[in-house]
Amino acid sequence: MAGGVVLALLGAIAFSGKAIIVKLAYRHGVDAITLLMLRMLLALPFFAAMAWWAGRTRAAKSAPALTRADLLGVAWLGFTGYYLASFLDFAGLAYVSASFERLILYLNPTLVLILGALLYRRPISRFQWAGLAISYGGVLSVFGHEARLTGANVGLGAGLVFASAISYALYLSYSGEMVRRLGALRLVGLASCVACVFCIGQFAILRPWSSLAGLDTSVWWLSALNATACTVVPVVLVMLAIERLGAGLAAQVGMVGPMSTLVMSAWFLDEPLTPWVLGGTVLVMGGVFVCTRSKALADGNSKI
Repeated sequence: MAGGVVLALLGAIAFSGKAIIVKLAYRHGVDAITLLMLRMLLALPFFAAMAWWAGRTRAAKSAPALTRADLLGVAWLGFTGYYLASFLDFAGLAYVSASFERLILYLNPTLVLILGALLYRRPISRFQWAGLAISYGGVLSVFGHEARLTGANVGLGAGLVFASAISYALYLSYSGEMVRRLGALRLVGLASCVACVFCIGQFAILRPWSSLAGLDTSVWWLSALNATACTVVPVVLVMLAIERLGAGLAAQVGMVGPMSTLVMSAWFLDEPLTPWVLGGTVLVMGGVFVCTRSKALADGNSKI
């Protein structure tokens, strides 16, 4: 169990480093379209190897072949969960701090809860409503603080990041059946490959390939680090942690993510670590915990 906790911790911290690297890269004059393309271009071989390896496992060999519906589902999930969510997130990071971006993305479980109520008519308990109020109250409090520090564009940045969280919540809401059919590793590998194609294609349409020649060397190194240590590696670490701990406990350990972003953003980006930001972070994390914990209790009671 201790090994699983370590894996979950490392995965959460590695995921959190993505925003730090993006903000550092922006200091070299690169835009979101180019930076996202570099990340996905460098990660593509790893995702392709992941999909290939998962397809060779015993479980995958005994599973039915991919159907047209499977391919369309993978394409849709790759578009919403990895391409669109990533692009909106990268674009939003140009206007907001890394710590605020991580807080907004951490609302993802609450968005899945809301989508479940809207799309599948799943009831929201009074405890979950309380958790929603606490979480969004925390985000709004940090938003006001952020607006005073960074200016008018914080609204645009927050909107882009929040749209990213919605896009990824849609991916999670629709991916359950696909995970059961294809397996988590295979689905992540295939959907990520689709997202890589979208990101590379977007760059090819909107930017000249010659623009890459003028990029600072640091952008390439940061993109390579983002593609490996903050994209591929944490995916594997979190999957291994879930295998050892289960999804619920792994998610609870992953709550270290927002706090690690606060520390790294203060250390590497000189972003202010104020009591206001810390308080808002505690509120968001507490509200999400109430939402997810009350859901787990409700699920447990329904099985009795």
